[in-house]
Amino acid sequence: MRILVAEDERFLADMVAEGLRERAMAVDVAYDGAGALERLDVNVYDVLVLDRDLPKVHGDTICAELARRGAPVRILMLTASGTVHDRVSGLNLGADDYLAKPFAFDELVARINALGRRSLPPLPPVLEQAGITLDTARQEAFRDGLLLPLSRKEYGILKVLMEARGTVVSTEQLLERAWDEHIDPFTTVVKVTMSKLRAKLGAPSVIVTVPGSGYRL
Repeated sequence: MRILVAEDERFLADMVAEGLRERAMAVDVAYDGAGALERLDVNVYDVLVLDRDLPKVHGDTICAELARRGAPVRILMLTASGTVHDRVSGLNLGADDYLAKPFAFDELVARINALGRRSLPPLPPVLEQAGITLDTARQEAFRDGLLLPLSRKEYGILKVLMEARGTVVSTEQLLERAWDEHIDPFTTVVKVTMSKLRAKLGAPSVIVTVPGSGYRL
């Protein structure tokens, strides 16, 4: 995903941007509303993390302008006030989500990921990457034209990785999307299933482990 962080508190903006980059996201930063609008005019973003009280151009004005344009970017509005009235007014302006300061970084990331999934276009029925073909209608996977004998969970992991289009997928995301809600979050099932999947995919290996972050294809 490509993210724009519009926040006038420079330390906070830089800290958020760096943390998102460590999650394999492409991040631009604007420290005021005018700079945010300039970047939005020339770049396409999946998610805008928008501080409401920006100088030069207020966050409300940016939000309303993007809604007027019908811009596809998803907006996560940040504010120091978390009252119901403020949340409702922000959402009514066109924001897709609302997060009050101070916030937990993991929650911010989770909300960005959720908005990013909504911003992505529908995937084609057949996914192709790194010599692997995934037929989502028939739930079959091939490497270099050869059918892979994958279990349901192995297929599920591969599908999530291919849908991510080369971005990093965390263990938590794999658990969320390839297993049900009753799975133990501390289980090693992802690691074990990933090992089996890699063996079935064969050499050269196409799944990369990103230490501390997850996996990518």
